[in-house]
Amino acid sequence: MERFFKRKSSLGSSDSVGSSRTSSSRQSELDEVLANLQADSGLRIRMIEYDTNIRDEVRRAYLQKGPCQPRGHSFPQSNISGLNRRFIPQWFDEFDWLEYSVSKDAAFCLYCYLFKSNFEQVGSEAFTGAGFKNWKKGRERMKVHVGPVGSVHNKAREAATNLMNQNTHIETAVSKHSEQARMAYRRCLIASIKCTKFLLRQGLSFRRNDESATSSNKGNYLELLQFLADNDEKVKEVVLENAPGNLKLVAPKIQKDIVNACAGETLDVIMSGLKDRFFSILVDEARDISVKEQMAMVLRYVDDKGHVIERFVGVQHVTDTTSSSLKDAIDLFFSSNGLSFSKLRGQGYDGASNMRGELKGLKTKILREQPCAYYVHCFAHQLQLALVAVAKKNIDIASFFTTTNSVVNHVGASCKRRDALRAQLQEELVIAFENDCLITGAGEANKIQREILTFQFVFHLFLMKAILGLTNDVSQALQKKDQEIVNAMALVKSCKEKLHWMRNNGFDALVEEVSSFCDKHHIDVPNMDEAFVLPGGQGVMLQ
Repeated sequence: MERFFKRKSSLGSSDSVGSSRTSSSRQSELDEVLANLQADSGLRIRMIEYDTNIRDEVRRAYLQKGPCQPRGHSFPQSNISGLNRRFIPQWFDEFDWLEYSVSKDAAFCLYCYLFKSNFEQVGSEAFTGAGFKNWKKGRERMKVHVGPVGSVHNKAREAATNLMNQNTHIETAVSKHSEQARMAYRRCLIASIKCTKFLLRQGLSFRRNDESATSSNKGNYLELLQFLADNDEKVKEVVLENAPGNLKLVAPKIQKDIVNACAGETLDVIMSGLKDRFFSILVDEARDISVKEQMAMVLRYVDDKGHVIERFVGVQHVTDTTSSSLKDAIDLFFSSNGLSFSKLRGQGYDGASNMRGELKGLKTKILREQPCAYYVHCFAHQLQLALVAVAKKNIDIASFFTTTNSVVNHVGASCKRRDALRAQLQEELVIAFENDCLITGAGEANKIQREILTFQFVFHLFLMKAILGLTNDVSQALQKKDQEIVNAMALVKSCKEKLHWMRNNGFDALVEEVSSFCDKHHIDVPNMDEAFVLPGGQGVMLQ
């Protein structure tokens, strides 16, 4: 009968020993082994010591007998932490796998004894080898032993169920296990994708410096995943601490992979909407916070309903912002997304030389490849550049903006100053309602106050208010995505005409408005008929 047990000196030699035995004798010896199975869980030999050919028969025999549960036994007491404690027989009712060894006064797990060696060779032997005796924490430790879905105990229990089911073939069992693991992984992945999509949609960061178990705030991604687990038991079973060690989907690299997958799916949707239509590209370059050169790209096309569609398609890192590097990046993007220069009908950039250069600019390189890709310098950007250039060239206007910037910084740098300004405005409004006029209070910064309480400052203030108000309306109109170039030219022409009319016909009205404001606020208004001496003693000029 020893052929059914592994010998320490000749493991695996049972085949050669049994080759001379007849099938009837082998069956009789097997029957003898099964008839003499040890009932006491503490005295059994390990399952791995049985020959592989009879292990399933031994396991089936133990499962048919059921766990060893001597309910009528007088369980002895042991002194644990100064108190006498013993095994509680009611635990048998709660844990159907639980066994008790009278010889060792210890608890065991029937399923893990039979099948644990199939899943892992190392680990805790509390309920298999040495037995469990800590009755003080008995019920708590038994729950820990069962563990989450996918634990060794639950795998052993599933193996026991499959073995007792005569209709369960080994391939079916493996397929079922794989299906369960696949479904658990899918739920974990869906939860991770939900967190990623939410953070991307809101433009929030994913991580924090401290994501350890003791951190009170592990970052948006982990905290949001924990929130989902706390509010959905099915999610809780498969994420974070309940997920397999190599499938938690919380590593920074995994987060980036999911983000890139979302970006890829979004780009695919954009490209499917573009199809084979004609389109234009809008490109701009800038440095990010890590001082890396980036190129942002936008596609612009008209859909089937005649609506102008603009889609931001990503930011690409470039080694530098030369026209050659930008052109290479555009070529790479086109090739990777199935776009063709034959469908390109427009290109829009700023006025930098690397963009609009007539010889080596980006627009020239693209025009050589596709002559129909007409270049358009953003009208709103041109308007802004013109205003900035004029403001910087005029000394008085430049000084006005310097003073204005000082006022904004002085007030904005202090919460107390903001509150004081609000309180002063509130007081002025109350008086204005009562007396139909406005008065000014004492300022906090004397130097700035002296500069702004002058006719010159007020005049420039009203002048720039009128000019910037007019150009702002045009700028907003030019930035509308459904704006046509013909209409844009008309808007620019109209703005020029209005500015020309202001210069020729609006001066008197502007002076009158400024003088009225100064009178109300007790600001001295100069006599326009008096002689005016130019700075530097260059003579006298009559106004």
